[in-house]
Amino acid sequence: MSLVKGTNCGFVSAAPTTDPANSGAVVDGACRALKDVAPAGAVKVTEIGWWSSNDSEEANYEVAIYNHNSGDDNPEAVVGWDKTNAKGTTEGWKRCTGLNIAITPATTYWLALQVDNTATTTRIEYLADGGEKQDLNNGKTALDDPWGVSVYTDTYLIGIYAVYETGGGQSVLDYERGARGVGRGVCRGAA
Repeated sequence: MSLVKGTNCGFVSAAPTTDPANSGAVVDGACRALKDVAPAGAVKVTEIGWWSSNDSEEANYEVAIYNHNSGDDNPEAVVGWDKTNAKGTTEGWKRCTGLNIAITPATTYWLALQVDNTATTTRIEYLADGGEKQDLNNGKTALDDPWGVSVYTDTYLIGIYAVYETGGGQSVLDYERGARGVGRGVCRGAA
């Protein structure tokens, strides 16, 4: 399977499970971010993950959601992140679960990743000319807030995803009967 936005990269409703089977781009010692728009109804990110294309040494990785800087079309400030995650040593999906990052539907965000340097190059899946914008900062030991100036940008998809939840909100309907408010009721349900 190739990288497909909404299925195994970008905002997704369920975490992917299969190998995206694309080429691998260097990710250790760097920060990469993928631009995407939060789907209608999406209000929270609960998991961020990425596909490690190869076996490499254990290292820490960081994940984040950044807001969008429309002036220079790159990530701006961190909306939410997790800075301490064990990568493991094998290829496969690396997942950071239990997140509670508030997002706004139909808003542009950046899904970002930083992996500490490994002796064997660590790679992330990418799809050249995938139609979305990816930004890169090399020589980084942590995600920066704000992002700063990207050293490279292109139209790649990269193998990073964010599982979102949709909003329930509360819909309230009050009604009154009679002059004194007798029979007042409240109806609550998903908006």
